[in-house]
Amino acid sequence: MAKYKLAIFDMDGTILNTIDDLAGGVNHALAMAGLPTRTVDQVRSIVGNGIFTTLKLCAPEGTSDEKLAELHTYFAPYYEQHRADKTRPYDGIPELLQKLKNNGIKTAVVSNKSDISVKPLAEQYFPGLFDTAMGVTASIEKKPAPDMANIIIKNYGFDKKDVVYIGDSEVDIMTAQNTDIDCVCVTWGFRGRERLEKLGAKNIAETCDEVFAFIAK
Repeated sequence: MAKYKLAIFDMDGTILNTIDDLAGGVNHALAMAGLPTRTVDQVRSIVGNGIFTTLKLCAPEGTSDEKLAELHTYFAPYYEQHRADKTRPYDGIPELLQKLKNNGIKTAVVSNKSDISVKPLAEQYFPGLFDTAMGVTASIEKKPAPDMANIIIKNYGFDKKDVVYIGDSEVDIMTAQNTDIDCVCVTWGFRGRERLEKLGAKNIAETCDEVFAFIAK
């Protein structure tokens, strides 16, 4: 019998390498607003708290709220058109999801992306492999709030001891803590092992096989 009944995955940096398209959207917005752009590595170190926070941290310190709102108006339509230009699944993720489904484990995605981006990306890259995909809407608080995870857990009727969260950042660690569920952090995403260890991650996986072993055995 599997250790868990439901595996909830983060999206950016966990199942999809989205950094080039995210950085492209951020830099498009910055350039349109007449602000200096950022390197991909700089954007990588910032993303995870939702696009409003990412744009704020990528903009020069002291940028006005009005300017930040302007940045979002540039980012949103551009990213909608270019969100899949360079985005790709991390190696082994489709196979991992299929193995989980073969073992009767439900799978879900919760992301701080907009819900209108999360659902099509999940279906485009992982058709039929996720039972649920959820992103931020006007009525759902972004992570690390537990709202999205709690909605999914409640919908399936599972006890929290039967649920595990898989992510790659401090936001994911905090989300699992706030939801009161176990967490596995992966090293191939936007933070890396050293940073995850400093953040206090208890379960760290280097490969998809290690993730499967933690969830299913």
